[in-house]
Amino acid sequence: MLRITDSRRPQPSPDIRRRGHSSERGQALVETAIVIPLLLLVSVLIFEFGRAYQVAQVLTNAAREGARVAILPNATAADVQSRVTTYLQAGAIGGYASTNIAVNQNATVVVGAGTASASIVTVTYPFSFMVLNPVVNLVVNGSTLGAPINLTASAEMRNEAQ
Repeated sequence: MLRITDSRRPQPSPDIRRRGHSSERGQALVETAIVIPLLLLVSVLIFEFGRAYQVAQVLTNAAREGARVAILPNATAADVQSRVTTYLQAGAIGGYASTNIAVNQNATVVVGAGTASASIVTVTYPFSFMVLNPVVNLVVNGSTLGAPINLTASAEMRNEAQ
């Protein structure tokens, strides 16, 4: 019988064997074992720092909301703290009760050549990373690297009543 082969595609010889590749058999497995944890760590870091940035933005907005209330005539520090706490709850900040809210309604601000009375609202929140803090504590037992960090936001506005 006559066998017709396609001349465009060379046929491999049956006795060609792969030589020199037996030592590379586990290389892909080792590379994967090294790269996957690093890739997961980078992904977790992106999510954690994104969450920290979101919390910082909520704190900044809460301080602004508190300053808006503080500049109103007859506003009290309790009114300001209530508004800031309500904003933190709406912003889905966990543990908002541990937030420190400082209100100064007797500050001064420079306006042109003179000064005017102002209010300053400062919000401080102890932020804990969800994944990184426990991992750091597992790696280095008793480390302060896993401790919460304080995020602080402050807003200053000129009082309406002069």
